[in-house]
Amino acid sequence: VHLVESGGGSVQPGGSLRLSCAAPGLYLDHYGIGWIRQVPGKEREGVSCISTTGEITYYSDAVKGRFTISRDNDRRTVYLQMNALKPDDTAVYYCAANDPFSWCPSPKDFNSRGQGTQVTVST
Repeated sequence: VHLVESGGGSVQPGGSLRLSCAAPGLYLDHYGIGWIRQVPGKEREGVSCISTTGEITYYSDAVKGRFTISRDNDRRTVYLQMNALKPDDTAVYYCAANDPFSWCPSPKDFNSRGQGTQVTVST
């Protein structure tokens, strides 16, 4: 599964970014998609997950109420809208997929993930 993230960047605390995860040539509606993030020296962290139809979503406690995951299967893209960003959100963000029609596994168990996009939140 080939996934491509975009939309990362540098913002001040309180700012917003929208990450995109494109899946060219993939029947994206066959896959639950997760967003995970990693800081060097720390364990990979699961951030959010969305089911194949978008009806079911999951957020970690760290981002609940600030991040919103969505998908447009016609455009083969999953989004992560990140608002009220904090310095602790600084990380490389990856979108990831597992087996078709499966929910997101633990962050280290995804079959496929993209190359990542850097998000930096600082003054």
